[in-house]
Amino acid sequence: MDGLGRRVLVAAFDGWNDAGEAASAAIEALRSRRETETVHSVDPELYFDYQYTRPHITMDAEGRRILKWPETLVTRPARRTRGTQLWLLSGVEPARAWQAFAAELVDVALREDITGFVALGSMMSDVPHTRPISVFGGSDNERMRTELGLERSTYEGPVGILSVIAQAAEAAGIPTVSLWASVPHYVAGHTPSPKATLALLDRLEDVTGTKIDRGDLPTQAAAWEASIDAAAADDEEMTEYIRQLEQTRDTWDSPEASGDAIAQEFERYLRRRGDGPGKPGRGDEPRR
Repeated sequence: MDGLGRRVLVAAFDGWNDAGEAASAAIEALRSRRETETVHSVDPELYFDYQYTRPHITMDAEGRRILKWPETLVTRPARRTRGTQLWLLSGVEPARAWQAFAAELVDVALREDITGFVALGSMMSDVPHTRPISVFGGSDNERMRTELGLERSTYEGPVGILSVIAQAAEAAGIPTVSLWASVPHYVAGHTPSPKATLALLDRLEDVTGTKIDRGDLPTQAAAWEASIDAAAADDEEMTEYIRQLEQTRDTWDSPEASGDAIAQEFERYLRRRGDGPGKPGRGDEPRR
């Protein structure tokens, strides 16, 4: 059983695929806790619409104004160690040329001898913040499903860039896995959602077999949950709604519940949002 192998590329993108900023925060946590080096950066002129994803002005340490363009980066560990190592892919979902974008990144993965690909996403869902965050793990690769205990998605409908890259990676012979965290939809004002980020990192550790430093995420997650508890305490309607969600979740988690319950909720949610892309922003629901 080789699983995803020793060189795993982990990807997350801002926007459609990133409810509560959980997935992008997971990549940032991974990057900030280890020394990395950039191996590839896409040319933003080829893929981004600057009226949709605008460049930003920032100030450097000397007070000079610096123009920062939208970017997508691939980084790798600066130091090679034994065991599984994580390459990281992050950026903004492109506005055009998705097939070329995916092909460029898969070429980089092949050049880096990547042995597995993990897509991280997060979606708004009808789940309570008081229970463990559900993470749907799926793969179109039969070997990955068998070895890692994953589901096979049956969703049909609009998708995000993560699915396009995953399909291209699988076609190139790189086994792929998708991990999606369910973020309570009623906590949109409590972004970011560190509890969902923590759940993604927990599941990523499971499927890759590599030890991941959580830093202060457990403390942040507890504070996030407490802040929602405080807000709900002053709202009887919200308190009752959360109680109903808790009852539903507890039913799913009971020994009598079907093992497909979370997968079915994932599919139901995506179909509910399958009415066309609109113009989503950070924290909007994903299209796989």
